[in-house]
Amino acid sequence: MSSKLEQLKAITTVVADSGDLEAIARLKPVDATTNPSLLLKAAAMPGYAALLDQSIAASGGDLTLACDRFAVAVGQEILKIIPGRISTEVDARLSFDTQATLRRAERLIDLYKQAGIGRERVLIKVAATWEGIRAAELLEKAGIQTNLTLLFSFAQAVACADAGVFLISPFVGRIYDWYKKADGRDFTGAEDPGVRSVTRIYNYYKANGYATVVMGASFRNLGQIEQLAGCDRLTISPELLQQLSEDTQTLERRLQPGASAEPRQSLDEAAFRWALNEDAMATEKLAEGIRQFARDQEKLEALLKARAER
Repeated sequence: MSSKLEQLKAITTVVADSGDLEAIARLKPVDATTNPSLLLKAAAMPGYAALLDQSIAASGGDLTLACDRFAVAVGQEILKIIPGRISTEVDARLSFDTQATLRRAERLIDLYKQAGIGRERVLIKVAATWEGIRAAELLEKAGIQTNLTLLFSFAQAVACADAGVFLISPFVGRIYDWYKKADGRDFTGAEDPGVRSVTRIYNYYKANGYATVVMGASFRNLGQIEQLAGCDRLTISPELLQQLSEDTQTLERRLQPGASAEPRQSLDEAAFRWALNEDAMATEKLAEGIRQFARDQEKLEALLKARAER
């Protein structure tokens, strides 16, 4: 019997949620994603020291540019060992500024172009705020495809599909974390709130003919991954990918087009903000996620600054 990882790859595009080149090469995902937290971890790895120094030297003291150059350099290295795409994230501190998000996304794409990498191999990650979704809509129209991240609510998913974004990343594990703490109990199988959220979004997209890709993210255990087998894509940490590769039990497909779902919806800004406000979990986790990524971006800038001053 083949491993669960191989069985999963037969029905779902597997994406590595990591900047660890050795793990990516060993586990052979199609795509890979990074974020400020993963880049901060990568910056501490000896293998990336030269890329840090090159990014600093080429940025003329501009720390935000140095961070972008480092993100692209990491992405460039990952693209050497995967056949698909890399997702690179816009600075989370721009999450409520549509025009600034556009400018930063365009800079990332230009840096990849300078490195000889076409936009067809890159997804620009943007937080799924109202402003981020509007920026993604404009980027998509300009031929730059996007990955809308920090997605916790059905309202965010509806707005992203309406905007025509290429891909969304609903955060299974963080949804699970919130409900586990709020309800004071654990969840398993199909009752897991994170699993239920992605299942609802997947069924809604397929039933209503949306082309937007659903990529479950932020997993806490194998059970969550197994419950979403058949989802368009799943982005998984190296640790969980390794566990899947070592398990040879049968993996059952759980998601597939054809399930019943809500009719097509559309949300204007007021309706979007109200729906998000009414979802305490999504409101809290979106704000928390943006803060976390912003702090890690600041830590990466501080690391680069200290390195430049040595």
